[in-house]
Amino acid sequence: MTLSVPPALVVFDLDGTMIDTAPDLIASLNHTIAVADLAPVNFDDLTHLVGQGARVMIRRAFELRKAPLDESAVEPLLKRFLDHYKAEMPGQSRIYDGLVESFDRLESAGMRLAVCTNKLGELAYPLLEQMGLSGRFATMTAGDTFAVRKPDARHLLGTIEKAGGDPARSVMIGDSVNDILAARNAGVASIAVTFGYSDVPVDTLNPTRVISHFDQLSVDLIQDVLAQHKAA
Repeated sequence: MTLSVPPALVVFDLDGTMIDTAPDLIASLNHTIAVADLAPVNFDDLTHLVGQGARVMIRRAFELRKAPLDESAVEPLLKRFLDHYKAEMPGQSRIYDGLVESFDRLESAGMRLAVCTNKLGELAYPLLEQMGLSGRFATMTAGDTFAVRKPDARHLLGTIEKAGGDPARSVMIGDSVNDILAARNAGVASIAVTFGYSDVPVDTLNPTRVISHFDQLSVDLIQDVLAQHKAA
């Protein structure tokens, strides 16, 4: 009897991977920290701020500006950020070139797609809906779906489980250390994209492969990455 091979599952990060959200993250963060008279941040700052959700981003902005932040002020600042971000959504955010076409290629080959992001669900899910992407995924998990988040392996493994996938047949695609570490911690293959918000060259994170455009995300590449990871 021949055992069926489960379909490959391709798991995507959101910010800096599928969608360039930098202009809106910066605008909402600057709106938030303006209440404390902090100098605005820019894109170069953003690579050091993002990756662990809005609360951490706000805390890091205060640290960047060497300003004290009372813990009691974090939740009001978070609300200010969320209110601004949701009111402006989708703002200037844009889908990276070639992403949708890569979805079409992978799905035509029977592969499944999922989302694993540290972005809060109340921001991530409406954004994906408004960008016309949410219907493409077997599951979507956010920074508040589980008690842990990337780079904790349980965030990625929980996503794979919810999507009905197999870690041995899954690939994590992301732009930052949190994505590649989550994959490594979970024993999952990874692809890093060069066009996101990493504060270090992504090849130094030792992903299974690196791509610079979604035109490179082919069925053959996913199969090669899975084979390479299995053989490692």
